Amino acid sequence: MKLRVYLDTSVFSAYFDDRVTDRQRETHAFWARLSEFDIATSDLARRELEQAPEARQRRRLLGLLKGFTIHAITDEMERVADYYVEAGVFTITMRNDALHVAAAVLTRQDILLSWNFRHLVNRTRRAKINETNAFRGLPAIEILAPPEL
Repeated sequence: MKLRVYLDTSVFSAYFDDRVTDRQRETHAFWARLSEFDIATSDLARRELEQAPEARQRRRLLGLLKGFTIHAITDEMERVADYYVEAGVFTITMRNDALHVAAAVLTRQDILLSWNFRHLVNRTRRAKINETNAFRGLPAIEILAPPEL
C-alpha cells in the first residue's frame, strides 16, 4: 500500500522557485518519486496557486496539479481549522495553514508535505496539532518536508 501524501501550496511553489536552488532541487527529486505515493491536495491549494501574479507562472503551477486527487474543502474541514485556531495551534492569520492540516487529516492522509517550516514543519506545531486531533478524536498526521520523505 502506498503512503497517502497531501501536498500544501509550498511544495508546488518550490518546484519553479529558482531563488532557493536547494529547495527546488529537493522538490524535483521528490517529483521524480511521485509514483511511489498516492498524492492529493485540496481546492485551497488550487485557489492559492491561482493567485500567482504572473499568468505564465500561474499556468505552470496549475499544470502541476494534473493527475492529482484534489479534495474539495468541506464545512467539516472549516470547523476543524477553526478548532485549531481556537486551541491556539494556529493564529487567525495562519488559518489557511490550519485548513491545509484539516484537509489532510479529514481525507485520511498519512503525511502532509510542506516547505513551510515556520508554520507547519516543526516539532512543536506537529505536537500541538496531534494533541488537538487526539482530543477531538481525529487521526494523527505526520508533517514533513520533501527531503524527509
